[in-house]
Amino acid sequence: MTVILLALGAACCLGLGFVLQQEAAQHAPPKDYLSLRLLLDLVRMPRWLAGIGLFIVGMALGAMALGMGDITLVEPLLATNLLFAMALARRLSGQRLGRSGWAGLWLLAGGVTAFIVAGQPHGGTSEAGRPAQWLITAVLLGAALVLAAVAKHERTHVSLEAALLGVAAGLLYGLQDALTRISGERLGQGGWATVLTSWHPYAIVVLGVMALVMVQSAFETAPLRLSLPALTAAQPLAGIACGVGFLGDQLRVTTGALAWEAAGIAAVIAGIVLIGSHPAMPPGAGKTDPPVRELQPR
Repeated sequence: MTVILLALGAACCLGLGFVLQQEAAQHAPPKDYLSLRLLLDLVRMPRWLAGIGLFIVGMALGAMALGMGDITLVEPLLATNLLFAMALARRLSGQRLGRSGWAGLWLLAGGVTAFIVAGQPHGGTSEAGRPAQWLITAVLLGAALVLAAVAKHERTHVSLEAALLGVAAGLLYGLQDALTRISGERLGQGGWATVLTSWHPYAIVVLGVMALVMVQSAFETAPLRLSLPALTAAQPLAGIACGVGFLGDQLRVTTGALAWEAAGIAAVIAGIVLIGSHPAMPPGAGKTDPPVRELQPR
């Protein structure tokens, strides 16, 4: 129960923080796109600082949850950050939830519950020397970099651009959570000396900065509903892949359990899409896709 409460507290802070960050990032100079200069400009905005403060608290609570529980349990709970983002966005916009909003809410909450109850995530200690860790890390990092490069090339299609950056950031955050879990275990086993002599904490910082630049660039470019659902869907999938792939986490693998786990993940993604596309989500002031030019008869 403590792990669940910590993960939900983290999701609350993350969701509220994302809304505040997007409201500030939409006013950042376009020339700072996918650049560290973007963070230097944003740090001057009080609303962004409030959002990033909530984000840091959320990450700290998430790290505590990961230190006490399995990543395959924590990651689906972190995906509920979209519910809290929706709550704040709805208050700011004055929009009612309506059928799509309620459907998305129940799908997301029900999907998380179904996955946890059916999968019963348990056990697992990191085995940092296993080749799977390097393979999965390389795949997730490489995929994120490729998606960011494609997004930079597709700047005329902001909806695709923002979604690609959201997925890229989500993959990095999922990988970051897995490395945080390993660092927490090392801290418990050998203290800070063991942690600081490994590569994991430094990789966590680098991944965090990379993901933050991608997220803020997505927020700067387009409405929140185009990027946050993609991020929220990608992060738990990456985290679960790391948990099962090299952290030793175990899920039930009976036919019935696997069916419910797959249905739960599908419901989570469907709920994320419905909530993210709801009119209450901040529309932002990003660019819009250019209209298709109709051919005029000669």
